[in-house]
Amino acid sequence: MTPGARIAAAIEVLDRIGTGARAEVVLTNWGRANRFAGSGDRAAIRDHVFAALRCRRSFAALGGAETGRGLMLGALRAAGTDPATLFTGEGHAPPAPAAHEAGRAPDTLEALDCPDWLAPLLRAALGPDFAPVLAALRHRAPVFLRANLARIDRASAIARLASEDIETKPHSLASSVLEVTSGERRIQASTTYAEGLVELQDASSQAVVEALPLADGLRVLDYCAGGGGKTLAMAARARLKLEAHDADPGRMRDLPVRAKRAGVQVRLTEAPSGPYDLVLTDVPCSGSGSWRRDPEGKWALTPDRLSALQAIQAGVMDRAAALVAPKGVLAYATCSLLGEENEAQVAGFLSRHAGWTTTLQRRFTPLEGGDGFFLALLTHG
Repeated sequence: MTPGARIAAAIEVLDRIGTGARAEVVLTNWGRANRFAGSGDRAAIRDHVFAALRCRRSFAALGGAETGRGLMLGALRAAGTDPATLFTGEGHAPPAPAAHEAGRAPDTLEALDCPDWLAPLLRAALGPDFAPVLAALRHRAPVFLRANLARIDRASAIARLASEDIETKPHSLASSVLEVTSGERRIQASTTYAEGLVELQDASSQAVVEALPLADGLRVLDYCAGGGGKTLAMAARARLKLEAHDADPGRMRDLPVRAKRAGVQVRLTEAPSGPYDLVLTDVPCSGSGSWRRDPEGKWALTPDRLSALQAIQAGVMDRAAALVAPKGVLAYATCSLLGEENEAQVAGFLSRHAGWTTTLQRRFTPLEGGDGFFLALLTHG
């Protein structure tokens, strides 16, 4: 496909997303319906689409409309490329820009691709980091791996990956973090990955696990395990009596296979029974810290949805607290940047539960390299 044809395909995909369809579904269906497109074409179209979703407001302003065509016109102008060089109308390229598609410079919040209603909440949470963090969320996230330190040290993992043409370097957020600098598309086909020596996991997510007070012999529950990334990271840190639970057990269906590949033991449970020395609650949240990876979430979030999430988070904390042993630890984590989901939830929990204290509150932002995360450790008794 020519560069112009790739842009035309991205326009088609973006218009379908604009009707309410999920990006991943639309991209998959497009690829199946257009078998002529090679892997390089599909990757380029995907990059166009997700860049447009991350920068929807600014690209729409620059392109003159919040349509697939407007977003791609804006994308080219943002990159300093004259759209007329690719919007030629020749072959499969989109038609040339019309006079009414000249666009305009975005205003301050548009330039940061920030929804208006979220700006006050994010300013309150981030302070002087508001603009730099929002700017960082406009760009593609780095790819990170977790070296499985139960089986390999970080330097050896770097060497193994390099032998398979995957270049990585250490990252400072945690002792297990590897930042992929080239060869990311080879990871899941590599023997290093297949043998469980590395896992795909964000750097901040790894830092959250590294901050947990884990030691051999502790009884630990991952209460909102999801796919089990933090479960496996905890298992790699110490010999634990480790259990994983999720409100939707189907989300954990691959965890036993992944645990076996990683050489660790995890027990799945639908009915956790305490007491546990540590309970990790990585609760459902807005995902505002990971909007680089899920830009649709930024635009789908509403005040009502945020309020509903806060109620869910409080309920999870209350239920999980009942499973913590005396002198045990409740770890509360989100991939959110919003104080309403972070510090305010901790304060609300402490007001509802006597005898608990906070020993740690730590916020991570994309300015440190990884996704936005929050972690609080609360002790009982």
